[in-house]
Amino acid sequence: MTVYFIGAGPGDPELITIKGQRLVRTCPVILYAGSLVPAQVLDGHRATQVVNTAELGLDAIVALLQDAHANGWDVARVHSGDPSLYGAIGEQIRRLDALGIPFEIVSGVTATAACAATLGRELTLPGISQTVILTRYAAKTSMPEGEALADLARHRATMAIHLGVRHIERIVADLLPHYGTECPVAVIFRASWPDEEKIAGTLADIAGKVREAKLERTALILVGHVLDARHFADSTLYAKD
Repeated sequence: MTVYFIGAGPGDPELITIKGQRLVRTCPVILYAGSLVPAQVLDGHRATQVVNTAELGLDAIVALLQDAHANGWDVARVHSGDPSLYGAIGEQIRRLDALGIPFEIVSGVTATAACAATLGRELTLPGISQTVILTRYAAKTSMPEGEALADLARHRATMAIHLGVRHIERIVADLLPHYGTECPVAVIFRASWPDEEKIAGTLADIAGKVREAKLERTALILVGHVLDARHFADSTLYAKD
């Protein structure tokens, strides 16, 4: 028996991996992360137990995993995006390790990758940025020392900010001293879902545009000069020499 932490991807049900889809369709138990996982991801399953864990606490979830283990049933534990990024699987894994229950992580497409795709942009361009910082805004969850947004902004790298759109004004204030008012910003609501929305602007006007669109959750903020760069060196990858 194995617990498979499966990344369902950002929203488009076709962005789950082949391995993830196979496991969803063959595991006898499915525990999925509520409305964050598109219903179509579960299409074709043959599970005898399917549980929406959105309203369950950690103890209740672990109890379900223990029960499946006792019965020798594999579990498809389905998370949105990639489970290793803001997937809250660390505490589940810690419990499984203590209980001696085997697990495996099945990677998924991240929201950052889906946002870059829908914008038609590469996040790392020669001479513009070769680093992508994936972070979140500190609200309920505090940030470790040195990881405050203003500290990370000093690198002026491409930045993907999760779980922070309702704090857009504060985010802009932290970024402005390092990126400047004309730095391009994109806010993508529910990337790759049918109701996806994209808002493009600069640090000077993005907060107003986000408020006008009334976006308060389920949106990723991308910041960086790669978003509008046109004059950059060709990669050496395809150089003749």
